[in-house]
Amino acid sequence: MQKKGVRELIILGGGTAGWMTAAMLSRIFRDKLSITLVESDEIATIGVGEASIPPLVDFNRGLGLDEREFITRTQATIKLGIEFTGWGDSNSQYMHAFGNIGKRFPFCDFHHVWQHAQQLAQQHGTAKSALWDYSLNYRAAKAGRFAHLPVIPNTRLPGLEYAYHFDAGLYAKLLKEVAQKQGVIRKEGKVTEVKLSQQTGEVSELVLHDGARLSADMFIDCSGLNALLIDKTLNVGFDDWSHWLACDSAFAIPTEHGDGPLLPYTQSIAHGAGWQWRIPLQHRVGNGLVFSSRFWDEAQARKALLSNLEGAPLDEPRLIRFKTGMRRKQWHKNVFAIGLSSGFLEPLESTSIHLIQSAILRLIRHFPASNQADTQRAACNSEFSHEMRQVRDFIILHYKAIKRNDTAFWRWCKDMEVPESLEQTLALFKDSGAVLRDEGNLFSDLAWQQVMMGQGIEPDAPHPLAAQFSHEQAKGLLESLNTLLQHTVDQLPTHQAFLKNMTQA
Repeated sequence: MQKKGVRELIILGGGTAGWMTAAMLSRIFRDKLSITLVESDEIATIGVGEASIPPLVDFNRGLGLDEREFITRTQATIKLGIEFTGWGDSNSQYMHAFGNIGKRFPFCDFHHVWQHAQQLAQQHGTAKSALWDYSLNYRAAKAGRFAHLPVIPNTRLPGLEYAYHFDAGLYAKLLKEVAQKQGVIRKEGKVTEVKLSQQTGEVSELVLHDGARLSADMFIDCSGLNALLIDKTLNVGFDDWSHWLACDSAFAIPTEHGDGPLLPYTQSIAHGAGWQWRIPLQHRVGNGLVFSSRFWDEAQARKALLSNLEGAPLDEPRLIRFKTGMRRKQWHKNVFAIGLSSGFLEPLESTSIHLIQSAILRLIRHFPASNQADTQRAACNSEFSHEMRQVRDFIILHYKAIKRNDTAFWRWCKDMEVPESLEQTLALFKDSGAVLRDEGNLFSDLAWQQVMMGQGIEPDAPHPLAAQFSHEQAKGLLESLNTLLQHTVDQLPTHQAFLKNMTQA
């Protein structure tokens, strides 16, 4: 068969996934690739992915988006981490804060030194401290302050690392403008039929409701949970992970702001059969409750959400059903799935937008030079599977590490068997305080450490190298870090002052 390069590409579906893909591909490939995006105004997007993680900052820069315009146009706020309430026992609270904690030491992470210092403080009867006292992101988040601060002034210590809360619908609208200026053609219409090539089994044409027939060399499936191309047409199969992640439903509702300032962090609040998110935007607050229908019916979940809102509802709760898991292939024949069409993982760690972003970058990295791209497809699918399983394990960790047993749901989570990969991670951390992960893992050692220690899993003993610190040395180190971080936070403007400055004309 004659080798043929990809010259024409169709993206099926708009929303965040479709327009992120269109904007980045059109910027990277320019006139080398003709891109058409097919979407219907009659098909609603889920649009609850309003919290992100730090890599989106770089993605926007790669698109050439001005941060001021992005924050203004998408009603964005700053996100410094995720606060988890009730995820240890019912009264517990900790934060998965972005950025650094403490000070790095050769061969010995800071949490070992902190743990050693706490043991010495107990022996000497002096005051103990929390690990998060030494996180600049945590302290700035709880103080409601933010500024661009790559490095703590007059030190070599990392400064603030941040992401955004934003309106996903407004983000898609902004990216649509960007993509169309870069030559992307938008075609309005519903797909009524997908034609396959009799010779190759690849997708050859999309037939629209008005009779239009669209052909391309490659198709990007951004059709959401419907997964029209990758699943309903090519039937690549699905790995169901609901035996580990029991939540299968969510109610979402926007509200007005309650009393108090805009928080520069996401809130995740554990409930009897799931958890609730609060995501503060400039113009409203995004709220939702993720739950397991095995343990709560719709009425219970709806009541739990509506009774825990801080502002007046702006709409009725919207129910979303989902199945947790992943397609067995992200790329099959000439179809590449991006977003919810490739799989679903609940947004406990705000990974939905990031998985779109990483898929786009993976496609660019492995973009086929011809239609004979079997090795590229295999490599891409291997990377996709690896990434999804790592994120899966990190989310399962939150449920497995639960200490509470006040409901049947949490007892089920506490007692469930987990993937062997997560068992190994938990055992290693308990024995040594080390984290079993590879360099390609989305979540850093610090992320794993914060969730495990925040939910009560601590190493049996700190690393032997931490013992080099005497009580006075450890006490002095922590006090100096505490003073430095407090002084740094005191100099930062408030989150609201930052946003006001960014959104002024």
